[in-house]
Amino acid sequence: MAIHMVKLCVGADDVQDLRDWQAHVMKTYPAPVHHTRMMPKRAEELADGGSIYWVIKRLIQVRQRIVDVREITDRGGRKACELVFDKELVPVEPRPKKPFQGWRYLQLKDAPPELKAGSGAIEMPSTLRAQLREAGVW
Repeated sequence: MAIHMVKLCVGADDVQDLRDWQAHVMKTYPAPVHHTRMMPKRAEELADGGSIYWVIKRLIQVRQRIVDVREITDRGGRKACELVFDKELVPVEPRPKKPFQGWRYLQLKDAPPELKAGSGAIEMPSTLRAQLREAGVW
């Protein structure tokens, strides 16, 4: 059974920054990847239909399907983890998330729903969507 992961997208101001960073990464790798020091204990579940939910500016804003979780050796000769993602970034209903270090597992039932194309929500800035949701208007 799949499980998801939530992680801060450090240095990004918006989803376009994440898109640009991954385009740069794909000049070297065939797919978007992210390296992290710790190998998830539940790697098989993550690679079995799980996604990473990116936190940008304290909001979960987008998800990306995890294609593979690999153990690698970093430049310092230490074991590390390489997360391999699908190229598609899927907008989700913005959800506030306090800062944390590393990554956390996210149960399927707790994952924010995807935004539907044609609803107008995707075109709206994510911070405005979050403010409307907090005000009970959205």
